[in-house]
Amino acid sequence: MTTSLSVADTSADTSRISISAHYTGYVWYKHGLSASAFVTPMGRLANALLTPVNALLKGLAGAHIDTFLLQRHQVLDHLLTELIEQEGVEQIVELAAGLSPRGYRISERYPQVTYIETDLPGMAARKAALLQQLQRPDRHRVQACNILQQDGPESLQAVLGSLDKQRKTVVISEGLVNYFPLPVIREVWSRLARELHEFPTGTYLTDLYPDFADHPSYRYVKFAQKLVGFFTRGEWPLHYPSDAAIQAGFGQDGFSKTEVHDPAAYYERLNLPRARSATLVRLIRART
Repeated sequence: MTTSLSVADTSADTSRISISAHYTGYVWYKHGLSASAFVTPMGRLANALLTPVNALLKGLAGAHIDTFLLQRHQVLDHLLTELIEQEGVEQIVELAAGLSPRGYRISERYPQVTYIETDLPGMAARKAALLQQLQRPDRHRVQACNILQQDGPESLQAVLGSLDKQRKTVVISEGLVNYFPLPVIREVWSRLARELHEFPTGTYLTDLYPDFADHPSYRYVKFAQKLVGFFTRGEWPLHYPSDAAIQAGFGQDGFSKTEVHDPAAYYERLNLPRARSATLVRLIRART
């Protein structure tokens, strides 16, 4: 994996991601996965603006934006819970955590887990103030991090370097990777794989929206792609044409084993909201 892109490139600007964080934060609350403390006025406004769009997508495609947000969130929670309960993971780093309630829920449920939420400095400061208001213990904290920085105090290397290298560790991201062109995010994944090799076991969990050109709802996917790009002031590229291509790509980036999970396989077990046609999102569990 040798392709890289300068952090100064505008197509790799991470500041725009925080806009969608307000909407997803409200979605978690609206569906009973979060608390009112995580809701912002911007999140409420975004939800109101997207309500007619969601209704249109539901009628045309049999699913709307919230459907896929909830599918990815709940399957990621399930995969993370398995790693804690079955494999003894004790350290978790969430990238671009935004207003996600996952850190709050996990650290409440598993007192043995250290949970580090990361985000750009502005959002990190906001989240740190929120966690302080909620009187969170020191094992649940926030650090500023820009995944595109290859070194320095806000780099991924610095965040993982601050952890106990003797403990099993997970890095998780949600709603992050499709904001970047594939060569950019693959460079991040390559650095992440190298860092995770330093731990007894290192696992990366993420969602990913593939470019399934033969998907029956592909035209609606392209519409949603443009909609997300409009609200976040940039592109929202789709990555990889198949599950096999995803596995091959992560293997090339330094992960020794990659599982690709389709939310449809969890419809019964997790009581997920269902799409009328095939699912669109994939959940990845990649190990070093």
